Amino acid sequence: MKILVTGGAGFIASHVVDGFLDQGHSVVIVDNLCMGRMENVNPKAKFFLMDIRANELRKIFQQERFDVVCHHAAQMDVRLSVEDPMYDANVNVLGTLNILQNCVRFVVPTFIFASTGGAVYGNQQIFPCAENHPTNPLSPYGITKLTTEKYLFYYEHVFGLKYVILRYSNVYGPRQNPKGEAGVVAIFTEKILSDDQPIINGDGKQTRDYVSVIDVVRANLKAIVFEESDIFNIGTGIETDVNKIFKIINEKTGNKAKEKHGPAQKGEQRRSVISYKKAEEVLGWKPVVNLEEGLEKTIDSFREKNK
Repeated sequence: MKILVTGGAGFIASHVVDGFLDQGHSVVIVDNLCMGRMENVNPKAKFFLMDIRANELRKIFQQERFDVVCHHAAQMDVRLSVEDPMYDANVNVLGTLNILQNCVRFVVPTFIFASTGGAVYGNQQIFPCAENHPTNPLSPYGITKLTTEKYLFYYEHVFGLKYVILRYSNVYGPRQNPKGEAGVVAIFTEKILSDDQPIINGDGKQTRDYVSVIDVVRANLKAIVFEESDIFNIGTGIETDVNKIFKIINEKTGNKAKEKHGPAQKGEQRRSVISYKKAEEVLGWKPVVNLEEGLEKTIDSFREKNK
C-alpha cells in the first residue's frame, strides 16, 4: 500500500512510518517541522516539507494516489490550545479538513486518525473508561480532536471514506521531545540524565495511562488492514501516578535526584485511564510492553542521544 503519514517527522508518527516501511509499504511524509525533526525521518520514505493547511497539498495527493492516510500532524500542546484556541482550531480542524477534502477529491479509501484517549473524555466517571464513555473535553485541544472524530463520521456517511480512530492514552518512548511535546517521561528522563532537578506538579498523585510507542505502532499496523470504520482506545488500562514514574526513572538511571514538588497545574485532569478491551476483541490488539521495560528502553535511547 501507499500510505501518507502526516506529522511523520514527529515522535509518534516517525515510529509509525518505520513500522509501515518494515512491512513493505510505500510511505510519504508531510510535515512542516514545527514540532518534527529531520533526524526522525526514515530515508526510505518520501518527504515533503509542507503544512497540512497548504493549498499545495492537493498536488501531493494528485501525484501520489494514496491507499491510506494516517493523520498524526496536529497542534498537540494542551496549554497552548487554552492560550490560543483559534490557532489550535486552525491547525487541528481546518488543517484536517484540507486533508479530508483531498481524500474525497482523489478517492482515498481509508483514513487513520490519531485522536486522544485522555482529552476527549474530560473528567472520567468510570475507570478505566471505554469508548462509549461520555465525551466532555476540558480543553480546546480535546474539542478539536473530538470535532475531527465527528467530521469523520460525516465523511463516511456522505462520501464513503472508511476511518479508524485511535484514541491514544499517554504515549512515551524514544524520540519524544522533552521540550516540545510534553510528557513527564521525556521531561524527567532528560532532566535526571542532565543532573537537572525535575519538578513534580502538585502532590504527584495525578494518574495517567502510559502506553509505549512500540504498542502504538502495532495498533496502526492493525488499523490499516481493518475493513470497517470504528473507534478504539489504545492504552494499557493501568493507572500510574507521576510520583511512581519519577521513582522508576530515577532508579533506572542510577541517579539520586530528589523528589521535589511544585505548584499544581490549574485544570489538570486528576485521573485518566482507558480500557483496551474493544481493541483486543475487534482489532486484535493489546499492549505487550510493560511500563518498566518501556521506560528502560526510553532511558537507553536518551543516553545514546546524549553521548
